[in-house]
Amino acid sequence: MLNPADREQGKSITTLASREVYRNQWLRLREDKILRSNGKEGIYSVVEKDDCAIILPIENGRVWLVEQFRYTIGERALELPQGGWEMENIDPEQLARGELKEETGLHAAEMFCLGFIWIAYGFARQKQHVFLATGLTMREREPDDEEHDLIIHARSLEEFEQMMLDGTIRDASTIAAWGMYLTWKARKG
Repeated sequence: MLNPADREQGKSITTLASREVYRNQWLRLREDKILRSNGKEGIYSVVEKDDCAIILPIENGRVWLVEQFRYTIGERALELPQGGWEMENIDPEQLARGELKEETGLHAAEMFCLGFIWIAYGFARQKQHVFLATGLTMREREPDDEEHDLIIHARSLEEFEQMMLDGTIRDASTIAAWGMYLTWKARKG
């Protein structure tokens, strides 16, 4: 039966046992034996990754994007600058500023935190902090090993939106971050 404390918190699944199946410098994979509120047991596999950030670098009606080869899908992808440092308890703004510099060479005079999203929480536990970067100046890029072939693009906001609609941009985090930005902007007035 479901633990009463879990039921009070609105949980419909109790963890009976948990074991780490795999670990490397980027992620951890654990497998949990669970009990559902309907009395059925099961297995849940969870990919755990440290927090990351996605940045909307916008200036004068243009947004900066990065294009890179994404091994998991076997093709180049166009997306907003984003990433993590595989470190626990890092300051989200420091991470966002660092990723923006690494990937684009841009420095932001101002960073606005728009909130956060969970990336693929059906199987993964990773929080992605969403930032708007303004007051941009170009400085030296500091790409990491995975970003050796990264290409920077600046597009008008209209072109950017069209690329999401026509399927050129298919990255869920980029599309979600844009939605958060539009909502923030509309409420700001």
